[in-house]
Amino acid sequence: MEITAALVKDLRERTGAGMMDCKKALVDCCGDIEKAIDELRTKGLAKAAKKAGRVASEGVVISYIHGKGRIGILVEVNCETDFVGNTDEFRQLAYDIAMQIAASNPDYVSREQVPAEVLNHEREILKAQALEEGKPEKVIEKMVDGRIEKYFKEHCLLEQPYIKDPDKTVQQLIHEHVAKIGENINVRRFARFELGEGIEKVQGDFAAEVMAQVKG
Repeated sequence: MEITAALVKDLRERTGAGMMDCKKALVDCCGDIEKAIDELRTKGLAKAAKKAGRVASEGVVISYIHGKGRIGILVEVNCETDFVGNTDEFRQLAYDIAMQIAASNPDYVSREQVPAEVLNHEREILKAQALEEGKPEKVIEKMVDGRIEKYFKEHCLLEQPYIKDPDKTVQQLIHEHVAKIGENINVRRFARFELGEGIEKVQGDFAAEVMAQVKG
């Protein structure tokens, strides 16, 4: 069964879950909206979405250092109360998200943070690639849209496959914790530092250096 935009919209209105979560549920359930509702409820995504508008200003800033100091992460994860922010479960979630950032190197938290100029530039490149491949004009837009979705999954933290369970996204991981904890949870911001990043390394002639030392 074709998963239409109208079907996704209907499921979203009935559950309050996010658009991408609704679409995935419908795909998993072969377009059966009742089964998709059950799947969303089981995972707690519908419940999580209803809490998404609530203010989350407490939480933690977690650090994670990887590879004997080669990669360092700082990430701020917010919840609604300091009580939840101090629980082991919430802190473990924040730590897992920091590990995700270290491993997958996202550029943004969510697709909404991708600047319009970056997205437009990416679209131009993808369209040029499709034309170079000889694709017909009438299918190029759909191809570009599909590749933009792939771009979001690669560059946006919340849409990346979770490193400990690639069958779910980081957003789905967070939604599961929202349903379990009972508070809204947001990743507000992060910073990733990699040793030597951005420094132009001089490639010296090792053999010449050795000979210079011998002659000296």
